[in-house]
Amino acid sequence: MRSMKRNTAVFLVVAMFFALTGCGASSGEAEKQESVVTAENTETTGNEDVKNSVTEIPTQAQERTETNEPETDSNDILVVYFSRTGEQYTVGVIDKGNTAIVAEMIAEETGADTFEILPQEDYYPYTYDALTDVAKKEQNENARPAYQGTVPDLSAYSTVFIGAPVWWGDWPMICYTFFEDNADALSGKTLIPFSTHEGSGLSGFDRKLSAVISDAEVLDGLAIRGNDAQNDKDKVREAVKDWLSDLK
Repeated sequence: MRSMKRNTAVFLVVAMFFALTGCGASSGEAEKQESVVTAENTETTGNEDVKNSVTEIPTQAQERTETNEPETDSNDILVVYFSRTGEQYTVGVIDKGNTAIVAEMIAEETGADTFEILPQEDYYPYTYDALTDVAKKEQNENARPAYQGTVPDLSAYSTVFIGAPVWWGDWPMICYTFFEDNADALSGKTLIPFSTHEGSGLSGFDRKLSAVISDAEVLDGLAIRGNDAQNDKDKVREAVKDWLSDLK
């Protein structure tokens, strides 16, 4: 009987021990699980905060769109030119016009846009002597040959360089077509003439341009020998740079 009571007491002690151990394990596991969940929630919340923070900062492209700010500064300089290939005096046969070469240099130095005056009907002869005969005939008749293409919106430009070869001491007649067609749009702008020649220099290009576009400010022009444009481009580029520098 006494032995049975003792065994019962031992059993109760052992049972209480395992019960307490189980409760401790359950409590520890719960704490561990809560810690893991809390950590995961904190990490997720952190990522959302970072994501929201990045989203709220506009990129430079977005800022430009929102403020209508252009990505690059607009260009307000235009180079207009008339040029010819073929047989040229003292130069020989060329596949790129003298004036075109100078025009491209001006555009490169200033970042200007360009517009080439091209005849609508290109009846100009390839050989030099025949070309001079046609040029003289046009001058005598005060002709206004038509040109092709659409002229850029001149209201977008404040400064326009205009160049051509000297034909019989004057602008080629097709240039007068351009001047007169666009006289109103060129009025009030800064116009800067340039020529290519073989001895006649600028030939009054500035004065004659002022006579057609009287309300424009016409600056000092540049005259380049065609032979130099073809055979001494470094010299011509330096002349262009010096001239542009003096205009500022």
